[in-house]
Amino acid sequence: MPLRPVRCHWAVKGMAGRSRHNAATTSAGCRVHFRTIAMENALATEIANAAARLVVEEGLEWGPAKRRAVKQLGLPARTALPDNDLVEDAVREYIGLFCADTQPAELRALRQLALVWMERMAAFRPYLAGAVWHGTATRLSDIYLQLFCDDPKSAEIALIDHRVDYEPRTVTGFRGEPVEALSLSSRSPELAEMIGVHLMIYDLDDLRGALRPDARGRVPRGDAGAVRQLLQSQNENDFPASP
Repeated sequence: MPLRPVRCHWAVKGMAGRSRHNAATTSAGCRVHFRTIAMENALATEIANAAARLVVEEGLEWGPAKRRAVKQLGLPARTALPDNDLVEDAVREYIGLFCADTQPAELRALRQLALVWMERMAAFRPYLAGAVWHGTATRLSDIYLQLFCDDPKSAEIALIDHRVDYEPRTVTGFRGEPVEALSLSSRSPELAEMIGVHLMIYDLDDLRGALRPDARGRVPRGDAGAVRQLLQSQNENDFPASP
């Protein structure tokens, strides 16, 4: 008399049970994973919003602003920091909410002062970068000009020849490398106060890489002609023009 395949029935039943268990475990794991991502995104947004306030109200650079925001929020020092794009979005939103009446005029004044120094340093191929270029600057922001020189000492010699007081320092370049900078203060007639101007010294060969679009497809810096176009566009539209 042939045996009935009972064991096979149990095996199939057991396999189906394990399959349902595995599917439930996977589903639960996915839910935990997505909740974790959502919490991390919410935390990054909170840090970015806190950093934006420090950038606009205190004139902090983005890196120090993010680190101070983490401290102010009582978060661990090793908390992951939001990327610069998220901070930039938060800065624009903050300006739109709290500084819409004053920021356009302040930005225009900073771009005008930047253009003055670009014309003075025209021999060294100056490009405007940073918040003044992108349109998120306020009166507390510094001006960052990137000079692309045949001789790295030529710009410093020009400042000495014109008896300009400056302070040499080392800053982080656009590729994350240390770069020599010549920092000085210059008066803005429109703002009636002194503004920090930083001349960052690059080799001429760095210019080609400097003109590649950023992660958002934007031109990351502009020459004197581009700055004049921004000023003209801003004057015509009476709001901060972005490149």
